Amino acid sequence: MSDYDYDVLIIGAGPGGYVAAIRAAQLGLKTACAEGRETLGGTCLNVGCIPSKAMLHASEYFEAAKGGAMAEMGIEVTPKLNLGQMHKQRIDAVGGLTKGVEFLFKKNKVDWLKGYATFKDAHSVEVNGETKTAKTVVIATGSSVTPLPGVEVDNAKGVVVDSTGALELPAVPKKMVVIGGGVIGLELGSVWRRLGAEVTVVEFLDQILPGMDADVRKEAQKIFKKQGIEFKLGTKVTGCTVKGKKATLTLEPAAGGDAETLEADCVLVSIGRKPNTDGLGLDKIGLETNKRGQIEVDGEFRTAVDGVRAIGDVIPGPMLAHKAEDEGIAVAEWIAGQTGIVNHDVIPSVVYTWPEIAGVGLTEEAAKERGAVKTSKFPMLANSRAKTNHEPDGFVKVIADAETDRVLGVWIIASVAGTMIAEAALGMEFGATSEDIAYTCHAHPTHSEAIKEAAMGVMGKPIHT
Repeated sequence: MSDYDYDVLIIGAGPGGYVAAIRAAQLGLKTACAEGRETLGGTCLNVGCIPSKAMLHASEYFEAAKGGAMAEMGIEVTPKLNLGQMHKQRIDAVGGLTKGVEFLFKKNKVDWLKGYATFKDAHSVEVNGETKTAKTVVIATGSSVTPLPGVEVDNAKGVVVDSTGALELPAVPKKMVVIGGGVIGLELGSVWRRLGAEVTVVEFLDQILPGMDADVRKEAQKIFKKQGIEFKLGTKVTGCTVKGKKATLTLEPAAGGDAETLEADCVLVSIGRKPNTDGLGLDKIGLETNKRGQIEVDGEFRTAVDGVRAIGDVIPGPMLAHKAEDEGIAVAEWIAGQTGIVNHDVIPSVVYTWPEIAGVGLTEEAAKERGAVKTSKFPMLANSRAKTNHEPDGFVKVIADAETDRVLGVWIIASVAGTMIAEAALGMEFGATSEDIAYTCHAHPTHSEAIKEAAMGVMGKPIHT
């Protein structure tokens, strides 16, 4: 190993990359991490997961203060929006967390190579004009916003923006159009709706939240519509013109038909993300990507090129920060001669709207393709804590194998679904049956009792429905 500058060099300091770097260093490997941003943490900490949650949380407080449940509970206030302060607390949250990662790098003696890395060969990369070598190079460069032909994003103008620009809007738009009914579009659209914008979601498919359980998709849309979000489903955007501070979109039915126009003060383009592989010089090491632009890997995250591994959004699988983190730990352990473990069948996903939406495992549709299933839904309206908190929307759905009773999937719409789903993931990791969950005592009164109740329903023993 003395022939190389480092045992491990990770390209990218997002959730996968920085976790891989820290774990590799903990295992005694001389480690470096190349990152071109001015701060560590990647998209997630800088312009993704963390800042969006800061805005989601703050906007939820604002809407609550305007009335609704707070008024019902005897709390009457007239809130005033200070958008500048709301942005400041977002920036402060990001700054604290990115500095925390930098501290962890120093604590674990990880060298931060400041700059973007490009392969020279399989064991060497160039960063800011300097060549650094490593026995193993790990690609952890994450993903970026997928562009939409005919719609040019210009975050600086603030009229047509992507998810990064949508976090920086200096004023609440009167009318916002969100192109894409997926996770990011719904989260950011809900932020600005709560702050006063009229929000319309345009989605090419006939339902929002592709990939989620059908019952969840239908119920979520009903809830969002009740909150004031309008939907144009089965609709494609064919063009966009900007004049001054206004945008005009051209729309057509996805199945074909007459075009129409839609005006907005702000258009958020949110149709998905693509792997960041451009500029890495993959051609110099003979590494090709698949049709989706992803890097294929084996069970130990090794690519087709000896000495090069890859994790996170650049490889197949859901583009989720926690999936990348688990892979970061696992790849470091594989490199160190240990066994890295990631169960890709049990990766929870969460939509941080209000209420939250979460799922883990198979949808009912996917489960039925494998065999007979038993399902049960328990409404949050019948959950004592949710009802007391004036949070009646949503349900818990448990899907189990009809023969073995093993839980195959759990889907939740609830105010704290993102927290609740951890129980389901843990149970599935240990091969839990619905009976196991049903006979596990849950604290009362809690939202999590709804998981127990749904499991009891699978067994044919519902109590509160």
